[in-house]
Amino acid sequence: MKIFKNIILAITVSVGLHVFAQQTPAPPQSEVISIVGATAHLGNGTVLENSVVVFDDGKITAVGNSSTPTQGRVINAAGKHLYPGFIAPGKSLGLIEVNAVRASNDQDEIGDFIPNIRSIIAYNAESKVVESMRPNGVLLAQSTPKGGRISGTSSIVQFDAWNWEDAVVKEDDGIHLNWPNSFRRGRWWLGEPRGWKPNKDYNKRLDEIDSYFTNSKAYGKGGQQTKNLGFEAMQGLFDGSKHLYVYTNGEKEMIDAVTRLKKLGVQKVVIVGGYEAHKIIPFLKQNDIPVLVRRTHSLPNRDDDDYDLPYKLPKLLVDGGLKVGLQNSSSSNFQTRNLPFYAGQVVGQGMDKEEALKLITSNTAEILGIGDRYGSIEVGKSATFFLSEGDALDMRTNVLTQAFIDGREISLESHQTELWQRYSEKYQRE
Repeated sequence: MKIFKNIILAITVSVGLHVFAQQTPAPPQSEVISIVGATAHLGNGTVLENSVVVFDDGKITAVGNSSTPTQGRVINAAGKHLYPGFIAPGKSLGLIEVNAVRASNDQDEIGDFIPNIRSIIAYNAESKVVESMRPNGVLLAQSTPKGGRISGTSSIVQFDAWNWEDAVVKEDDGIHLNWPNSFRRGRWWLGEPRGWKPNKDYNKRLDEIDSYFTNSKAYGKGGQQTKNLGFEAMQGLFDGSKHLYVYTNGEKEMIDAVTRLKKLGVQKVVIVGGYEAHKIIPFLKQNDIPVLVRRTHSLPNRDDDDYDLPYKLPKLLVDGGLKVGLQNSSSSNFQTRNLPFYAGQVVGQGMDKEEALKLITSNTAEILGIGDRYGSIEVGKSATFFLSEGDALDMRTNVLTQAFIDGREISLESHQTELWQRYSEKYQRE
């Protein structure tokens, strides 16, 4: 009887693994491949009709028109569109699976100043949320911790891997700082009036940030007897090897953040959010500050804002000469798969379609520090791109037929596509 129970248990476990396991990662590219006939959107503003793209060993070796010689296996992509893989910055993809299940949530650790917390070692390469990104062309992301004042250190990953070691594209690329607000809402549950009021603790919070950065910089000069992991993690901010991603939206907060952090010796600052960045474009441009704008499908923050400000903000910043990328601010990681459609929304606000594409490809790659390898279809860069039946920025026509990450042809199946196939004919039977 015991043996019978063990057999039943083994069958149950194996069936469960089959149902819930992610698609098997693709093997390394084993032959030269040429994609011919597609309309290639290179991600740098250029479009090639009837293109030829050749790649070998995971790298692009040739990009040209129909006169470019083909090599190896030829994929006829006539009538289709070729795009670089989309990149999702500032998301906790792979760190949380089910919000209500604490055991599946590794995005937020205890503490306020914890730059030494490394998201990459908690990254789950078999996440179903990660798997659901690929059918829309989102092939890379910045896996980012959340919470606290300094949340921790992010890493950039690609979405076809057995584990975090296979997935990592750039390890410990940056540190994430949640800048305090100079105004806050009244806490009605404590008897305070509703609405916005000055934050009397704002300057105190700034002093805490100043103190931590000052002590971190001093620690890097040596002479300390005690090892401090937090201060050690901060050193890349002062030598330029790490970016500092500052989450803030207000005009005053952005000016305070850039001014103070530059004075403290931080080399590379990126604003995430930047809701009022259009008001200080000259200041941001002068200080060479890129902006990762939150999702465009949002309502205005204030009653007297333009009704369409969230929709047109990326265009306002690009027209002002800033380097701009898109970041999905939704608390749901699943919504990150809509990233290309946020870029498409900006096209509806008057931005050129190829410029909008750069918001989620080459611009984001350059902001994250991986522009030499990803973000555009150019010779020498990674063969990370996909073929779509139509415009990838339009949810009606973004239908992927093939996708490649570092030259490996990946599966586009996911839990959602399996369910769709299962139930697609349920109500069509007689």
